[in-house]
Amino acid sequence: MIIADQAISQDVLLDTYAQPGERHIDDIHRRIAASLAMAEAADRRAEWQARFLAAQQAGFIPAGRIAAQAGAGLSSTMINCFVQPIGDSISHDEIQHPSIYTALAETAETLRLGGGVGLDFSPLRPHDARVAGTASCAAGPLPFIRLFDASASALQSTDSRSGALMAVLRCDHPDIEAFVAAKAGAGLAHFNLSVAVTDDFMRRVEADQKVDLVHVAEPGPAQQSRGAVCRDDNLWVYRRVAARTLWQGIVRAAHDHGEPGVLFIDRINADNNLAYCEHISATNPCGEQPLPPYGACCLGSIDLTRLVRAPFETCASFDIDALAALVPLAVRMLDNVIDLSAWPLRQQREQALSKRRIGLGFTGLGDALIMLGLAYDSDAARVVAVSIARCMRDAAYAASIDLARERGSFALFDANGLLRTGSFASRLPADLQDRIRQHGLRNSHLLCIAPAGSVSLAFADNISSGIEPPYAWRYIRHRKLRKSMGIRAYDVEDHAWRVYRKIAGDQARLTPAFVDALELAPQAHLAMVAAVAPYIDGAISKTVNAPEDCVYDDFEAIYHQAWRLGLKGVTAFRPNRVLGAVLHATGEPESRLRRCTTSGTTPSTSHV
Repeated sequence: MIIADQAISQDVLLDTYAQPGERHIDDIHRRIAASLAMAEAADRRAEWQARFLAAQQAGFIPAGRIAAQAGAGLSSTMINCFVQPIGDSISHDEIQHPSIYTALAETAETLRLGGGVGLDFSPLRPHDARVAGTASCAAGPLPFIRLFDASASALQSTDSRSGALMAVLRCDHPDIEAFVAAKAGAGLAHFNLSVAVTDDFMRRVEADQKVDLVHVAEPGPAQQSRGAVCRDDNLWVYRRVAARTLWQGIVRAAHDHGEPGVLFIDRINADNNLAYCEHISATNPCGEQPLPPYGACCLGSIDLTRLVRAPFETCASFDIDALAALVPLAVRMLDNVIDLSAWPLRQQREQALSKRRIGLGFTGLGDALIMLGLAYDSDAARVVAVSIARCMRDAAYAASIDLARERGSFALFDANGLLRTGSFASRLPADLQDRIRQHGLRNSHLLCIAPAGSVSLAFADNISSGIEPPYAWRYIRHRKLRKSMGIRAYDVEDHAWRVYRKIAGDQARLTPAFVDALELAPQAHLAMVAAVAPYIDGAISKTVNAPEDCVYDDFEAIYHQAWRLGLKGVTAFRPNRVLGAVLHATGEPESRLRRCTTSGTTPSTSHV
């Protein structure tokens, strides 16, 4: 079906992803295919180039860094996601982590070349901790987080396409309250904030017990005079606080200011295929990739709307066989990116080559469900989403096994460690586990669901991004123009809405499947993530939309339920007069008027 390009889609495509001389999506597809085929044997490059082009035409969308940089002859990286380590030292490298200013330089270099960076600031000693070398007291993590933020501002002023930042702090760090409140005032324009929450902390919240705020650094005299003591495990207890009070402060800040998000860090590490050789304490800025120090991941998404057959017809169906055939090509393309990309730092390249993480996901789920006649908050929609996620998991791991037979396993591969009880890989079908033991695995991780917002807009006519439902059918979006540095307002339309209007006519009444993000109950957002999460070895970027009048108790229930469901993290957003909204719907959504008089399906909250 031919639908005219939207102005914003064409502008984003040409302004963000096209190289000089490229005027159409096909031009970019050909460049990407030719570039990624360079990792293949010379006598088969033409063959793989044709296959990689066909994969993109069938619905595979490489992530934005790949689309912009593949074959461009630039030094910028093709990798979106990074996590950088930082140690508790000003000027001297520690054994395992770089000093603060070394980490600042490494982060700046990664941002300069286009990567987004997550950092766990928990190793930094708390405010008023003892600094023996200068007989002084520490400033705590917050001033250094602001320093990193200022560095990102300086890079942005040079018109660099620098990535975003994520700051993580553990829930038991003595400066956690100050961290949680950091977004309440001005500043930290480039940081997302997340609290790394442990299972022990959540159990203490439920039991209304106290929790120790601890650090390895010795407290200063003031802290010790207030009762700081050293525990048997050699951690200093700065204070004891009520876990429930601290938890309420975290959620209250998210309710009022949109941050912090929460990472359920024990769940992340328990599920990690590589727990036998790495520990994770942070994620990339959008949260879809938990990564170790110097970890990185290259991303790509499959446009699910391209695999819907006979959309909006009674015989509409999802072509699961076409998905299974497309996944191996996408896996191979992303594996090639690892070998072809420029890397900001030597350590990042070493990490990538030793583990070969990739993150294949999907985008357009919300629109695909509408085209199938399924409301996002229905049991039937979650059944379809699970079948898609399961197919992607099995096809991706099978493809990685085949690549291992052809190219070799990732360097740190250990079958017993990978398939240990409790890991993601231990839940694979038995035949895949047997094949992994026999032939190995090319990639330690294969799956994540990223936001994919910009590429979904530029390459797929503004399909609903990632796992999200559509925001609205028509809305206004403001975009910064890179060349003129101005702001332009665009009228934007949802892809499924446009297809429906093309088929049924402009005056046709929307079907019951047209449910947008703001109509859904928060529990419906969580239920979809809980249904899909067991099939994703990385993580899922998902915003749980809550209405502006959502009271604190209901908002807190979102975060608490996410932990009970076994999710790896949660971020909820409630628009308000301070934060506003990112997008602005035009008019009164037709489906919202309709559904005010009908009862929706109550979503299941079971962990499928």
